[in-house]
Amino acid sequence: MYAESYELPCQAADEGRHLAAYAPLVKRAARQLASQAGGVFDREDMEQIGLMALLDCLRRYGGEPDERFAGFAMLRIRGAILDELRRLDWRPRSVRQEAHRVRDGLRELRRKLRREPSEAEAMALLGLDADAYREALLAENAEAMASFDELVASGMELAAEGSPESRLERQSELARALTALNERERQVIQLYYEFELSLKEIAAVLELTEARICQINKSALKKMQACLMAA
Repeated sequence: MYAESYELPCQAADEGRHLAAYAPLVKRAARQLASQAGGVFDREDMEQIGLMALLDCLRRYGGEPDERFAGFAMLRIRGAILDELRRLDWRPRSVRQEAHRVRDGLRELRRKLRREPSEAEAMALLGLDADAYREALLAENAEAMASFDELVASGMELAAEGSPESRLERQSELARALTALNERERQVIQLYYEFELSLKEIAAVLELTEARICQINKSALKKMQACLMAA
């Protein structure tokens, strides 16, 4: 009885200590996804969701957080925020429908041109202005990011439970997936996942539009996901 009553406060104290140590991850994730939220809920709401995801990560990770925990937790935190956005149906139905129309239109345009269309060509074909085109791409890109983050986080969680060899194998799989990307795609993935910039910030760094970054990001995630699922 005494051991049990002592263990629970110790566990709570450890969780509190780890939550405080990794809380900056939550703030970074909320900042990174602020433009995706579209005003549905504010930064404070996103941080609350992120903190709950961080607590869940600590409980599921097992043992003392190590050098791999931050990467695993960041994926789960972002995923939790994106999942809540989807649950709230934060994109109006008209925007979702437009996103599907844009996706199908771009696919057809690529087939005809046998190359990636320019934004001007895409907007002319689809009859959209720059803001509507960007909004449609952001809506579809959020789905791709959530799906990819879930795949990578699940793999990292399994690797953490396995042997050192399995963890090294997972790292090798991610490295191989990166080799499937072209230089610009690798830049976008690195800026998003390693430097934790938002899509808007990446657009500024690379001197491209946010819509174009969405296209590059989605293409990169699709290639990497195919590589990881084939591994």
